[in-house]
Amino acid sequence: MKVKQPEPFTFEAGERALLLLHGFTGHTADVRMLGRFLQRHHYTSHAPILRGHGQTPEQLLNVKPDEWWEDVLAGYNHLKSLGYEQIAVAGLSLGGVLGLKLAYSKKVTAVISMCAPMYFDNDQQLTTGFKLFAKQYKQLERKDEQTIQQEITKMLHNTPHLFQDMGPYIESVRQQIDFIYTPTMVVQARHDEMINPHSANVIFENVQSETKQLNWYEKSGHVITLDKERDQLHEDILTFLQLINWAN
Repeated sequence: MKVKQPEPFTFEAGERALLLLHGFTGHTADVRMLGRFLQRHHYTSHAPILRGHGQTPEQLLNVKPDEWWEDVLAGYNHLKSLGYEQIAVAGLSLGGVLGLKLAYSKKVTAVISMCAPMYFDNDQQLTTGFKLFAKQYKQLERKDEQTIQQEITKMLHNTPHLFQDMGPYIESVRQQIDFIYTPTMVVQARHDEMINPHSANVIFENVQSETKQLNWYEKSGHVITLDKERDQLHEDILTFLQLINWAN
């Protein structure tokens, strides 16, 4: 069975724009509802697909973090090419890490990190999300359980470099978040099953923004943009965007 591949989206609505970044193993569906919500409230949004995502697990493992950064810059420049000068960034998980990097690398009006890891407790945390994604993808391909487990084990054995690269890459971002002075909203799900939720405190305590807030969501898991408190998350993001100074 062929799996339909997702696509980037751009929802134009107003002069203020947000770059929306999905999570590791995810794609634009992670942030589509948020994009539509922002559009209804007169904010433009653009969501790229990070290299290797929205494709097979094998393709995802052949990508390097620097290539994701290139995709983020391309998404940012896409909004600039459309004429947008007031740009904020919001990212989920890996997208949150990349959004923080963008906040200290480029001119952005604000940054919203959602369940973004700043470190990992152990090597297993790095691969947990990938294993779940790979299993679900191969189930869609109608493969049996034994074949799925064999293929996942082989993939992880033969292509370990991505997971070896991700830890240091995230650490390099953590070491530089104290260069962030733009308004910052840190979002964290209390029942995050993929990362250590303390990462949210690390971000909040180290960014140098005068305007910053930390929002905890007590009933949600890692993919908070699709979880049971997503409507409240949308409203909280809107409130934050309305409070900040977009003129800077």
